[in-house]
Formats: sequence, structure tokens, C-alpha cells
Amino acid sequence: MGWYREQVLPRMVELACGGPQMERWRARATEGLHGRIVEIGFGSGLNVPVYPAEVTEVLAVEPAQLARDRAADRIAASHATVTHVGLDGQALPIDDRSCDGALSTFTLCTIPDVDAALAELRRVLKPGGELHLLEHGLSPDPKVARWQHRIDPIEKRVADGCHLTRDPIALVEAAGFEVVRHDSRYAKGPKPWTWMTSAVAVSP
Repeated sequence: MGWYREQVLPRMVELACGGPQMERWRARATEGLHGRIVEIGFGSGLNVPVYPAEVTEVLAVEPAQLARDRAADRIAASHATVTHVGLDGQALPIDDRSCDGALSTFTLCTIPDVDAALAELRRVLKPGGELHLLEHGLSPDPKVARWQHRIDPIEKRVADGCHLTRDPIALVEAAGFEVVRHDSRYAKGPKPWTWMTSAVAVSP
């Protein structure tokens, strides 16, 4: 999986999660972020063009070197200072209570230990800091959900651990965050992959 993970998947993710429709979703997800933020699953920097003007510093966490390389032009054009600080959202090299906000887009579906990653985000966020999410996940439609459960084993193999059956709202609430904004609906495309959730959750 080394070559596939490093060379193929970053391109697949950029293609599947890019484009004008996804940029509108991303812009909604980043609304209200400000100051110093940490972004896990930074990828090729698709969120960089929609960071609010109030965002001044971004600590980017991304394991794939190709994705980091492909982000270079977006980072160079950003009004915010973007620094790659780590490879693993489950172990952030960031001081406690040092970030005003956090951002995760299409990341909680894939992190092996998502509970550990969310605990890390709680650790580095200031009290009252906001976690902004844009994630796909388990549909409330039983028929779609059944298909998601059937497809999930294949999805995890092809997409390097991506789950179709995780519920991002349930995950962040179980981690101790308070969800204060939540919008879930289908995007364009096959329903097992397109039940989208945009949310803002506050760290205690």
C-alpha cells in the first residue's frame, strides 16, 4: 500500500473532494474560524482558498508527501501563514490549549483511531474553541445505510481505511464536544458516498 497510499490516493482524494460543489461546502464549513487553527487531514490544501480573512495561522497535519507537495501553490497564495507540523492527527505536536479553532474535512472517516484524534483536538483547543467539520458518513436512510455497510469492507481496502459507516456527529459528541451547528444532506453523486455533514462543535 506504500506506493498506492503515497502516489495514487492523494490524487484520488483531490479529484473526489475538489471542484466547485465541494468548494461551496468547504466555504460553509470554515465560516467563523479565526486566529490560530489546526487542520487535520490537510491534504493538498483544498480548504486554503476558503479560509476566512480572520484566520491568521494554520498548523497543517498531513501524512502524504505528495499531498503536501501539491498544496504548495495554494499555500503560497494564502493570506494565512500555513506550516506543516505533523503527520498524524492521533498525536499532534502542538501545545495544550494553544489553538483558537480546528478543522477536519473528509478526515474523520479515515483516521484509524478517531477517538484519539478527537481527544487530541480537545487537548490543543482553547476552552470554547471551535471544531469545524465537513465529513461524509452514515446515512439516516435505512436502505442507503444497508448498502453502506455492505460496501464498507471494500471501501476501506480501496480508500486506505475510509469508512462509509461512521457518524461524525455521534463521534464528536462522544468525545465531549458540544455541537452548536449542524447541517446534513446529500450532495450530488451516489448516495452511499454523499451523505454530507457540516458542523461546528465547541470544546469545553
